[in-house]
Amino acid sequence: MKETPWARPPKALLRKVGRAIADYDMIREGDRILLGVSGGKDSLSLLQVLLHLRAHAPVRFELGVITVDPEVEGFDPSSLTAYYDHLGVPWYYEEQPIMEDAKQRMQGDSFCAYCARMKRGIMYSTCRRHGYNVLALAQHLDDLAESFLMPAFHQGRLGTMKAHYVNDAGDIRVIRPLVYVRETQTAAFATDAGLPIIPDSCPACFSAPTQRAHFKQLLAREERDNPQLFAKLLAAMRPLMGGQQTDDGR
Repeated sequence: MKETPWARPPKALLRKVGRAIADYDMIREGDRILLGVSGGKDSLSLLQVLLHLRAHAPVRFELGVITVDPEVEGFDPSSLTAYYDHLGVPWYYEEQPIMEDAKQRMQGDSFCAYCARMKRGIMYSTCRRHGYNVLALAQHLDDLAESFLMPAFHQGRLGTMKAHYVNDAGDIRVIRPLVYVRETQTAAFATDAGLPIIPDSCPACFSAPTQRAHFKQLLAREERDNPQLFAKLLAAMRPLMGGQQTDDGR
């Protein structure tokens, strides 16, 4: 079997991503996809999956990567640029002091939501400059479940991240191919494949505890007593995962 520069994803992971792509019509002939890569296990795992699909899927598409460096002390994703060269994918590296900006501008919002919105704006601009029509993000089923519980608990509103939507400007489609994938799957794949993970890929979240961390712990406790928890949550979230999404991450 011919060796590839990327790590071959396990079949279970490929099946879930393939099903999500088909269910939500994520990748179309001739798409130019820009993948946001933070350097964490999820985005690096998705990079391997998309490289595998680009080589083997019947639909032809192009792939590039973007890393947004929020200029937080202790986080340096620049080392990944050599890895992208090894994989043979175009890469874009953008720096912005997002945490410092948040201290001055953030009002009534969580840091995570502010950071996600700022990063997405930078990624949209990069897509436009370089002719990409699709932005791929690496949130997985655990992320969607947390995003489902937070507004239900705190705002009395049902919602979660969308699997596929068009941005407010109407010029870029945003896809999340990992929406059926559990975090444990990306963690296992990244470890087994020896992916070059950047430690603490969002260090601000460690210094500033978030609502998301609270709900992650809550879900972990509940899953111990209910092994089917995430399957049930996915069934509940499906009606909310299609259609239009606002650009604040919901």
